[in-house]
Amino acid sequence: MDGLIVRASTEADVARCAEIYRHHVLHGTASFEVDPPDLAEMRKRRAVVLDLGLPHLVAERDGQVLGYAYAGNWRPRPAYKFSVEDSIYIDKDAVGQGVGRALLPVLIEHCTALGKRQMVAVIGDSAQTPSIRLHASCGFEMVGTLKDIGFKFGRWLDSVLMQRALGSSDAPPPGSR
Repeated sequence: MDGLIVRASTEADVARCAEIYRHHVLHGTASFEVDPPDLAEMRKRRAVVLDLGLPHLVAERDGQVLGYAYAGNWRPRPAYKFSVEDSIYIDKDAVGQGVGRALLPVLIEHCTALGKRQMVAVIGDSAQTPSIRLHASCGFEMVGTLKDIGFKFGRWLDSVLMQRALGSSDAPPPGSR
């Protein structure tokens, strides 16, 4: 992780995030999308995250963005407003260099400070062991596997669900005092 800086993403980072994500869509099973979104769509997705007041982060070394992470609402219904889902994508050439390990704790910290109570990881494909290990190392617990829920690259894929509490479990919701 030497030299890695985690910071809030900027509009200038979106093209690099799109490039990183494109590779995962076209060559991996971390995302169940089959067509990479264009730059305009990636800008919209980032704007939605920021409009919700949630973090959208990048990790860079020597000015080069090597990965990004963000939190989105877990589900749209009001009862879920204190729960978020994390997403992390790492440049194919930076996998195994600690980029995810730098991003995820900062994402957790930001979401906790916002008063979020639960973070859910929906990990595409049960063979994504590096992502599963990363989440486990950051306090996530396995809560289930959706078997054969997606179809990509001519095969059925599982989704692994992991969950982590944020903050104190007995704390009242924000604004309730």
